[in-house]
Amino acid sequence: MTETWISADTIFDGEQLLPHHAILVGDGRVQAVRPASSVQVQQHHVGILMPGFFDIQVNGGGGALLNTSPTVAGLTQIAAAHRALGTVALMPTVITDAPEVLAQAVDAICAVHGTLGIVGLHIEGPHLSRARRGTHDPRYIRPMAEETMALVRRLKSEGVPVLITVAPESVTPQQIAALVSAGAVVSLGHSDADAVTTREAMAAGATGFTHLYNAMSPMQHRAPGMTGAAIASDAWCSIIADGKHVDPAMVALACRARPRPDRMIAVSDAMATVGGPDTFTLYDQSIRLHDGMLINSEGALAGAHLTMAEAVANLISYGISPLDALRMGRHNPAQMMGIWDKMAMIGMRQSDLILLDETFAFVGPLLAD
Repeated sequence: MTETWISADTIFDGEQLLPHHAILVGDGRVQAVRPASSVQVQQHHVGILMPGFFDIQVNGGGGALLNTSPTVAGLTQIAAAHRALGTVALMPTVITDAPEVLAQAVDAICAVHGTLGIVGLHIEGPHLSRARRGTHDPRYIRPMAEETMALVRRLKSEGVPVLITVAPESVTPQQIAALVSAGAVVSLGHSDADAVTTREAMAAGATGFTHLYNAMSPMQHRAPGMTGAAIASDAWCSIIADGKHVDPAMVALACRARPRPDRMIAVSDAMATVGGPDTFTLYDQSIRLHDGMLINSEGALAGAHLTMAEAVANLISYGISPLDALRMGRHNPAQMMGIWDKMAMIGMRQSDLILLDETFAFVGPLLAD
């Protein structure tokens, strides 16, 4: 087995920033991490060497959208686009749609799970609030049904991690508890629920919030809403740090205000334009990229044109510490999904390593294609 020590100014191993360290690569996998001064380095890189990012909310990429291409081919296209941009693990996301679209997405995920960097499935809807639906088509929003439960049970029976975003208006506490019992991670979002109702949903087993601030009841001084309840809780909160969905000052405020560390998660909410053309079709509407935003005919934001690498760099520019921001892009989502033990640096594939420069901008994969 050929072994190579590869050093960088800093190694981020998924948990810690390790200045002047090196990794030992052999047989295509990371074998060890040591101080660079203690080994014979064969290759050095300026900047940061780290595992690629993990994104738990990826609607599309490379010109494909999971809702319109709920197939193995569509997933392959999406995963390849994000891998080229620094995201090596992802949860493709199917948003509110006809029942058959969700069923087809489940079929496709079951076929490719564990390959292409596809970690699991994020089901965002259709059990959401009409008042806070955002770009989700109201024709398909519906209360929780047994068919969703059956699909969740099928995914879990095949070993596929499941994240499902629901609104308390469309599910009961008993249904949340049943989803958790079936093995799903339940996140709250696209909801107009007040703080009391939100806390009841958390007491039933919901442990996360989907894209904090966006499509949820706002925080006011006498009415915390879902936003305030989320920030004040120990739950996981994902956030879209593109400077469009949430003002940078509000992102930084939420990160500082959380009562427990490592509970913030960066997500891209990426659409087909990431690594693809600047237009795509959703619900028979043409969505075009303009000034960094994707807006539908109603004027609602239709996902984001953002990579995880850009999100993490943005977070650092907002004043979040580099360590916290980097953990938001890999460690924290893996902890939320209960799979951190499978994402440690030791043992990971060399092809899943990426490089950032001194400004935390994405340089590229460690291994060229």
